Amino acid sequence: MNITLKRTDEQVALVKAMASKNRDTAYEAQAAVAEFMGPILAEVVNNAPSLSSLFTTLSFDHEDNPSIPLDLYYDVTDEDYITIWSQNVPGGLPTNTVQPTQSELKFTTYRLDSAVEFDKKYAQRSRLDVVSKSMTRLAQEILLKQERTSANLILGSLAKAKTNGKTHILSSSSTGKLGLADFNNLLAHAKRIHASWSGGTPASRSRGITDVVCSPEVVAGLRSLAFNPVYEGNTGSHYPATDEMRKEFYNSAGVPDIYGISIMELNEMGVGQRYNDVFDAIQGRDSRFDTSEDEIVLGIDRTRESLIRGVAVDADFGSEFQLNVDDQYSVRQSRIGYYGAVEEGRMVLDDRALTGFVLCGGATGVTEWDGACASTKGEAGNAVPTPTYT
Repeated sequence: MNITLKRTDEQVALVKAMASKNRDTAYEAQAAVAEFMGPILAEVVNNAPSLSSLFTTLSFDHEDNPSIPLDLYYDVTDEDYITIWSQNVPGGLPTNTVQPTQSELKFTTYRLDSAVEFDKKYAQRSRLDVVSKSMTRLAQEILLKQERTSANLILGSLAKAKTNGKTHILSSSSTGKLGLADFNNLLAHAKRIHASWSGGTPASRSRGITDVVCSPEVVAGLRSLAFNPVYEGNTGSHYPATDEMRKEFYNSAGVPDIYGISIMELNEMGVGQRYNDVFDAIQGRDSRFDTSEDEIVLGIDRTRESLIRGVAVDADFGSEFQLNVDDQYSVRQSRIGYYGAVEEGRMVLDDRALTGFVLCGGATGVTEWDGACASTKGEAGNAVPTPTYT
């Protein structure tokens, strides 16, 4: 993420005016920069390739008391009561609330804020790079807070989700690897979760999963399918991938598309990484998830409007990012400061859109993950027949 101000005569004059000895002139110039940069910062944060970008934005007026009519997000034949996951504070653990589908959901919003300041001499010397880097830092800090808030909500909802007596997480079929059989199993498992209100086939049949969020190591393992034999963990056998499959993996610019499922790579995913630790903490002390060996892989169905981000829009400037001049600095301090905030609330309206894998570093045990990766938890098996290639 990098914000760059183009060096034009107008921009140079505006930055110089920020350091004017006339207080009114300086404040007007600083306020003009805030008004100009607010929408840009909002756009940069929202378009960053991150976990928080998976949420659908629902805008509301800053002075509004927001709510969501749940009946518009669920089929009329769905269950009478549903489970909603949300957070009361930024970065907090998700809490579930049972709501009837024919009701208004009132959700809690919170402020994610940041502040930055720089020496006035940089404005006097028309250092647009310093102003640009300061705005970039503001956006980075807001994005970091959004990422951690989103991770806690999504991974917490996934860890506790249960539909039709089934958990939403599977064990990988082979030790520490993700293969074709795992994607096949996940698609079948997602369809079982997405049953109709009567437990049968729904009228509108979705694929159940559109995106997988995983670590760079998992993506490296998928890339290796282009030159390594495909390994089937349950049978212990190897079989060659077809030439067409290898060519598709090789030509996919390093990020393969498996069964039409898009792959999203995040450095925070993986053994010993931040989101792995979040999942482990949410599991609780009864879980035998080992962050030094095991890792969580997240699956999301983006065809369902499940991940919702309600965000307040500033009435004066029409921007989600409220950027203001920080007037705490006196003339003697020779500093220029800005502070900004986003007021938002995130929720999961339908946890059936969340599935995933646990890649066990030790022996795998069960197809449907039950909180442990030890081999004593059960016999290895597949949810669906494994395809073979000759």
